[in-house]
Amino acid sequence: MVHHRRQGGPGIRRHATARLGLGTRGNGPAQLRCPPQAASLLAERARRAAGERPTAAATLAAAVAARAYAHSHQDEQARDALKAADTYMERLDASARADTWFTHGEQKHHVHLSHALTALGDTARARESQARALELSAPTSTMTRSLLLVDAAACTHHDGDTEEACRRTTAVVAGLPDAYRTGLVHRRALDLYRAIPAQHHHEAAVRELRDVLAA
Repeated sequence: MVHHRRQGGPGIRRHATARLGLGTRGNGPAQLRCPPQAASLLAERARRAAGERPTAAATLAAAVAARAYAHSHQDEQARDALKAADTYMERLDASARADTWFTHGEQKHHVHLSHALTALGDTARARESQARALELSAPTSTMTRSLLLVDAAACTHHDGDTEEACRRTTAVVAGLPDAYRTGLVHRRALDLYRAIPAQHHHEAAVRELRDVLAA
């Protein structure tokens, strides 16, 4: 990734506000870190601040909003935000698509779409974004690749194969370096476990996932 010196200016302020729609700061994969309803309100504020021109900030803000809406069960708003994010993305110039913290490249776009589409249960489109994001992610991008794999497992669960979803998620979590075992990947894997109906909790694959998350 190319690192640009941070400078002031409205464009960077808009981008920072868009990031804050996730309730996060920093250079790692942006994640929803507050309750979904609160995240939706932050995302709406970020979209207003980013404006309606096709900028990196507006694209990010729309993608963040889609995730927040999807996780707060506001499906129509999520789909509208996804449509806006894709429209902006198609209109971004090359400099806005560069791989930096203050831009919105294709890999980053598909990481956001993966999470939003997975939450919406649109598993076919989610898998397309997961495949493209993995293709564009460096082999050393442990956290991003692991999050995408857990999203893929969640799609498998949504499509009816809970046992396979648990096996895949267990493999992802068990294979994480120690530094990642209690962070964002763990949280997303725990979300998947909590989505599994209680009547399945006695099954071996579900118990194995529970145990690896508790380790």
